[in-house]
Amino acid sequence: MDAPLLKIENLRTYFYSQSKQAFIRSVDGVNLEIARGETLGVVGESGSGKSITALSTMGLISAGPGVISGTIAFQTNGVQKNLLQGLENYVKLTEQDGKVMHVSKNVVGWEKHSDRIMHKIRGKEIAMIFQNPKASMNPFTTVGKQITEAIRLHTKTKDPLEAEDRAAYWLKQVKIDSPRLRLTNYPYGLSGGMCQRAMIAMALACEPSLLIADEPTTGLDATIQSKIVDLLVELKGELGTTTMLISHDISVISRLSDSVAVMYGGTVVECGPARDILATAFESKHPYTTALLTSIPSEQNIKEKGYLQAIEGDVLDTINIPLGCRFYSRCNRVTDAIRKKCESHEPDLREISPGHRVRCWLYFE
Repeated sequence: MDAPLLKIENLRTYFYSQSKQAFIRSVDGVNLEIARGETLGVVGESGSGKSITALSTMGLISAGPGVISGTIAFQTNGVQKNLLQGLENYVKLTEQDGKVMHVSKNVVGWEKHSDRIMHKIRGKEIAMIFQNPKASMNPFTTVGKQITEAIRLHTKTKDPLEAEDRAAYWLKQVKIDSPRLRLTNYPYGLSGGMCQRAMIAMALACEPSLLIADEPTTGLDATIQSKIVDLLVELKGELGTTTMLISHDISVISRLSDSVAVMYGGTVVECGPARDILATAFESKHPYTTALLTSIPSEQNIKEKGYLQAIEGDVLDTINIPLGCRFYSRCNRVTDAIRKKCESHEPDLREISPGHRVRCWLYFE
């Protein structure tokens, strides 16, 4: 089999909290991979580490301590390249009992080295659709100028008029009305949905190998959300772009994803084919995944006029991560046979069926 386009191994992204004098372990040992042409849906509650994983992949976390370990292997020009290669030379860690206690970091050296690695990759090979398009676009520059700048910077098209034609073409592809006219608009002159379409056009205009869509429907009303999802479904069929789709909306994930990774407490607790993980009739899944699926409305639930099930407890505090299973305090499927292991040992992410891996002691006994 071909090597995956993107393979993330043991990624850890920590931030230091001055007020609590401790590290926030936002991403803590994440393992993910995406095959070429596949859409990977990354789902989980707010604070589970989805967006930080995406920003780490883009090389957009640089302030100390930032990304401090792991491997992000990306296939570029037929060669697998580690996007974190050499960054460990600018960081010195002090660990105790497997926890990072102190980080000494050469921030200037880190940022220069990261920029050298990502210079020809960010924007060209890997593009990103951000959560808030209006905040991500320059409010003082026209939409057309922002898209043409990306085209001239990351593609072989250097002529300004030709780049403008390409920008208009991509605005038409994302179904913005009067695309030529929109080239002269500023972001504040567009609605939220149109701004999101312009952001998608900018990301696709450089024809990247990997597209990262971080909560592409957040902040939009239900009608516009549906139209944006329809657009992404259509573009996936036409372009076949490899995509990492991040969302807390399982209905969006189910429509677009070939495979799914479920994140909780900064790590992946389950990953595998979307048809297995998102099917309510498929019983072999992590308790957290089951809880997510039963907390959203379903056709059966509406017909039976049943109540939605809430996930008990609070989202994990990633400063004080327990020794055992991260979901243990909220889990309603713990048995006496595995209780001690759940309390004291974190399970590995193991395969329970072809391509389907779960981080849970229930399946290891």
